[in-house]
Amino acid sequence: MAQTNRDPLIIAGVEYQSRLLVGTGKYKDLEQTRLAVAASGAEIVTVAIRRTNIGQNQGEPSLLDVLPPDKYTYLPNTAGCYSADDAIRTCRLARELLDGHDLVKLEVLGDEKTLFPDIVQTLAAAEVLIKDGFKVMVYTNDDPIIAKRFEAMGCVAVMPLAAPIGSGLGIRNPYNILTIVENAEVPILVDAGVGTASDAAQAMELGCHGVLMNTAIAGAKDPVLMASAMKKAIAAGREAFRAGRIPRKRFASASSPLDGTFF
Repeated sequence: MAQTNRDPLIIAGVEYQSRLLVGTGKYKDLEQTRLAVAASGAEIVTVAIRRTNIGQNQGEPSLLDVLPPDKYTYLPNTAGCYSADDAIRTCRLARELLDGHDLVKLEVLGDEKTLFPDIVQTLAAAEVLIKDGFKVMVYTNDDPIIAKRFEAMGCVAVMPLAAPIGSGLGIRNPYNILTIVENAEVPILVDAGVGTASDAAQAMELGCHGVLMNTAIAGAKDPVLMASAMKKAIAAGREAFRAGRIPRKRFASASSPLDGTFF
């Protein structure tokens, strides 16, 4: 049987070649958004329904004009929601605006300073949305028990934070992320906290199925160049994970051992 290097990301039964998902906020204008998303190679773009025009504001520039839905998969998110009810309403609005689109990123925040998720409200919203026919990708903390509970509820992907949203601190608790990945039967994507390419590569080396980021790209001095760097980091980290790293050792191990050599 022929070997294949195909390694798609599969979310809710749909295959994607890119494992990098990107946000569409915080850019200086829509043209920079377009260029950065193109440089990232991302196929899934997330959009904050409460903050971005995707047709609800007639006569104003729309994200749909620069990121056409026939080229990108839109992932409406509930950024800015602090209750289950608000998140549910926002997802239903997105479905109406995007002609029945049912793939959503659910986040319900609990605190304006840290932007940590309110897990109780997120669980409540997820339960309603799943029953309502939505395919829920859920933003959560890095608690392996909660991650497994979201999976058991029927979320199509679980997205633990690496660090607080927009902090750029990188993966603060890699062992929790690793535990979540090892116990999961749905895609696990790091969401929030990535600051630079090495953070993205680390997430992939841990076995995460993908990474979602916005600030790390949009907030860079050169967002388009950073988007390109992130694309490469995601690919390299995934290949390294698949290849299998060598064990860590306290002492040296010669690359060219002396055993069997001739003098």
